[in-house]
Amino acid sequence: MNFSEPFKQSSHLCKFSPNGLYMANTLQYRLIVRDVHSLQILQLYTCLDTIQQMEWSSDSAFILCGMFKRGIVQVWSLEQPEWTCKIDEGSAGLTAVRWSPDGRHILTTAEFNLRITVWSLVTKSVSYIKYPKEAKQSMHFSKDGKYLALAERRDCKDFISVFACNTWQLVKHFETDTRDMAGLEWSPDGSVLCVWDSLLEYNVLLYSVDGRCLATFKAYEYALGIKSIAWSPSSQFLAIGSFDQKIRVLNHVTWKRVVEHPHPTTVDSSSVVIYKEVEKRPQLVRESGRGVSSQANWRPDTSMFSVQSKYEVLTDGSIQIPVVKPDPDKANPKVGVGQLSFSPDNRYMASKNDNMPNALWIWDVQKLSQAVLLLQVNSIRCIQWDPHKSRLAICTGNNKLYMWSPAGCVSVEVPAEATFQVNWLQWHPDGNAILLMSKDQVCVSFLNDEAS
Repeated sequence: MNFSEPFKQSSHLCKFSPNGLYMANTLQYRLIVRDVHSLQILQLYTCLDTIQQMEWSSDSAFILCGMFKRGIVQVWSLEQPEWTCKIDEGSAGLTAVRWSPDGRHILTTAEFNLRITVWSLVTKSVSYIKYPKEAKQSMHFSKDGKYLALAERRDCKDFISVFACNTWQLVKHFETDTRDMAGLEWSPDGSVLCVWDSLLEYNVLLYSVDGRCLATFKAYEYALGIKSIAWSPSSQFLAIGSFDQKIRVLNHVTWKRVVEHPHPTTVDSSSVVIYKEVEKRPQLVRESGRGVSSQANWRPDTSMFSVQSKYEVLTDGSIQIPVVKPDPDKANPKVGVGQLSFSPDNRYMASKNDNMPNALWIWDVQKLSQAVLLLQVNSIRCIQWDPHKSRLAICTGNNKLYMWSPAGCVSVEVPAEATFQVNWLQWHPDGNAILLMSKDQVCVSFLNDEAS
């Protein structure tokens, strides 16, 4: 595993291009595009204000920068550097911007969710979508890029509009049986739309493209409900994480519960492989000197700025998992399954229970049981699967990158001159490199065969 030199960036806006050839990062009002392998600067663009959002088009030909304070979006072309585009929302304001799947249309959301505007880079036409609902995930494109599902709010009721992305014509409009829709998401095969209610009510609904309600699922009532959902890559399973610290997995045939995964405070090491991170801190060694006072001279026996860590496999019976008690006086309590994702080969599922911030749970999808538990020294910040295999990258806000695969765990220190605290990471589309981001720096970790 090799690491690049860290270079400056701002606002965690750093992304690989979808084709894997480029890497873009921002530095205040500058957009920097680099070659992935050499990290040499290919293009340097200057925007009108501090960049608050940056996103590649699906074919990596364009890149947009959102400046919400000014209500402006600037678009840059890698193939034609002299070509520029500026979108100004004017008095309507700007709160969000994103590409359509074809990479030739841009969707902007006005302040107070007044409207969504669709801008065409090809025909320069403009279309408006009214009544978008303000929700955590109010719109979602199907994976094949054919449809856009948009949550709407009219007359105190929730609706969904399905648009065809090639013409932006309304295909279907229907009311949903939700009190306050929190989000929606297409299955990977684009045949089913999952809709869930606000956290005040456990309610999941499955709809077809033509608006038929295929099934509903309610696990319990009168308690905080759904916190996260994840589709399996095959669309055969829908995993639902909730505030009661459990994952419920539904099958795609009957939409009934297949298995329920709890997150208990004790785990038996006889049935689960438990990896625990152990730190080894530098120790001071006393030096003897001639003609010196009785005060001792001390020196570190290893680097004073480096804390070594490794994983140990625990085998001594039941293992207690550290639990953080949530503060009842604060909103959005740190409890429940907040992170949930399947491996790309559909073999494993990873989850994090927010009131057990140092623990990462890995479940065997075929066996419907827990396979691995990782216990970190620090709270887990980000977890992401390799795009092509069962390999998981983890960061915890320190200067180390952690990786898990069925072969085992590894902890690697980022060799930076100053302390490089990894707060967020992103895989290269080919799975051969990882972007590591700290508060104001970014570096690239290039993987070799030993890291797989």
